[in-house]
Amino acid sequence: MSQNRSYRQHAGKKGKSSGTKATERKARKSNSRYADHEKNFIFWCRGCNVPLVEAKCCTCGKDGLRIILSQPADVRFCSPYERQILHEQLIKLFGCDPLNERIVLLNKIPGDDKTDEVIVDGLFFGILRFEIRSMDYVFEPMVQGAKVLLRNCTKKLVVLKKSNRHLNGKKLGSDMIEDVSADIKNGDYVLIDSGNLTGYGIAYCNAENLQDCRASVIKVRKVDSREVFLNPEVPNMDDVVAANIKHLRTLGKNAMNTIKGIANQKQYKDLPVNVSFSGGKDSLVVLDLAGSALRSRDVGAFFLNTGIEFPETVDFVHEYCRDNNIRLIEKKASTGFWDNVEAFGPPAKDFRWCCKICKLSPANEAIEQCLEIAPVCLTIDGKRKYESFNRAKIAASEKNTFVPGQLNIFPIRDWRAIEVWLYIYWRGLQYNPLYDMGFERVGCYLCPAALSAEYERLKDLHPELYETWNFFLFEWAKKTGTPEQFVGHGLWRWKELPPKMLKFCEEMGISSSFKEQLSPFSIKVTSGISPCKAGGYTIEGAISGLSMKKTSNVINILGKPSFSEELGLLFVSKDSSTVKIFSSGSMVVNSENKEKAEQLFEDVSKQLDRNHRCTECGICINACPCGAIVLDAGNGILVNEKCIGCGRCTDSCVILKYSGKF
Repeated sequence: MSQNRSYRQHAGKKGKSSGTKATERKARKSNSRYADHEKNFIFWCRGCNVPLVEAKCCTCGKDGLRIILSQPADVRFCSPYERQILHEQLIKLFGCDPLNERIVLLNKIPGDDKTDEVIVDGLFFGILRFEIRSMDYVFEPMVQGAKVLLRNCTKKLVVLKKSNRHLNGKKLGSDMIEDVSADIKNGDYVLIDSGNLTGYGIAYCNAENLQDCRASVIKVRKVDSREVFLNPEVPNMDDVVAANIKHLRTLGKNAMNTIKGIANQKQYKDLPVNVSFSGGKDSLVVLDLAGSALRSRDVGAFFLNTGIEFPETVDFVHEYCRDNNIRLIEKKASTGFWDNVEAFGPPAKDFRWCCKICKLSPANEAIEQCLEIAPVCLTIDGKRKYESFNRAKIAASEKNTFVPGQLNIFPIRDWRAIEVWLYIYWRGLQYNPLYDMGFERVGCYLCPAALSAEYERLKDLHPELYETWNFFLFEWAKKTGTPEQFVGHGLWRWKELPPKMLKFCEEMGISSSFKEQLSPFSIKVTSGISPCKAGGYTIEGAISGLSMKKTSNVINILGKPSFSEELGLLFVSKDSSTVKIFSSGSMVVNSENKEKAEQLFEDVSKQLDRNHRCTECGICINACPCGAIVLDAGNGILVNEKCIGCGRCTDSCVILKYSGKF
């Protein structure tokens, strides 16, 4: 580029930082995977240059600037590995990294895979995303970040001719270009300078072809006239903790009061207390809080070893409990996953058969052991509302719907990730090393809920585990007629692809029209009527060709449903009866006597049978007196909450009338 633009220096400059008002006003779209949380903001102390979880800085006493976050607003600190990725991207794209040792926050936003807003000095610097097309990271600047980069970088620069035209969102021809960097390639994000307007855009051709291109050569994403500067203050993590110390003490005190308020109630005060300890950051904080809140009580840790945990997680759990003299109850699923994966195929986000075998079974074993010496198994859990839509409405304490006899306490349900990490840094807690290696979550290493970005890290850290699982996936793809690209791009993680993945397949030319061969739908009793430890009588069944979508569509007819995505379990309660349907195809019906158990098993079987073989004729829609039924194309009927359970739709069903099954 012939000449670099000169800028005024920051020295002595006062007034509102660029983008402040726009940032405060900006309404960002939420993602349906997450609930919209009221606390979708943090604060930033401009004097101390630190993020704040509440308005007032505990160091200087001044109020911070409110920063509005995209939902779900579960902002966190950038890990060392993520910071290295960001550094490499900035050097590769723009030839410089002006952030140096600054505090960097990442805020998860909607995307095909790992996608985060990058926040530095209270500025929205850019977006760091993992592209499943290239299976690599990409950095896209935002307008505030572009202005910072323009002051420091020499690559990917475009100078536009001065114009009175409105530029944002416009595609421009070569006649509008005054100068460009020679390094620009088609598809690159570029930094734009146009008189007093600066920002960023995307190139539509290589720099060397600019003059020959008759079509648009650049699209302007966003430019404006505001000035942006990095703060001269460069704090460290100790400074961030100090600026939030009063808020952290309040958070800790409130969480301990939640624990004590429930655990010290008359019916629970003499019972042992266990923390559900997965080796993750949230359960780590809860374990520390429980020990502080209940110093005179016997506080232990439940660790459910699924047999497919990261080695680092298993080692961390053992070492932490040993070093802190914490009683550890470890229940192992052993080889349960590998014993069943050939029969079920890979687990999926919508087909979590593995959770029943690897989590629920060991959990039941741990709870039963606890119940041998106590009437209730009192468990403290680190679930948080900000993690997912399904957890958005958790209360301070809840009886476990899926495991009778367990009462869970959720003391940090309202905490965000940044508050969890600040607590860890404040208390000096040793934490799972996987967080520093690029993992946002530290569950099973082949969990379908994990991101492709994290699965790629598995390849780097544990190539032997990666190769074993990848070998199985390719063999499964060959056997089922699944395109191999489903393995390479992580599409095996869905049984039924969501719209965004169907669009991805279309763009990449990957066939998504194939159908994995499913067994014909059928239900059979696998265990006759027998007394249940928890009371009543139980019948167990096996379902072939099960679709959890078609099942959940009609389950309102039978009673109030709840779904555990984590366990792949649909639970229905009605009066004194319960139904559990697992995505693996298991069904357990429990009622107070044999006759009711038999009748309930038959009722459930009828509803599942009618919707799995539904022809979508619509007769039941006309039969419903309260308008509770609609067609759900490809998934039979959908029965909503208006259902009063009158049974008229069932009586009118042609499938049931002529099947001869019942």
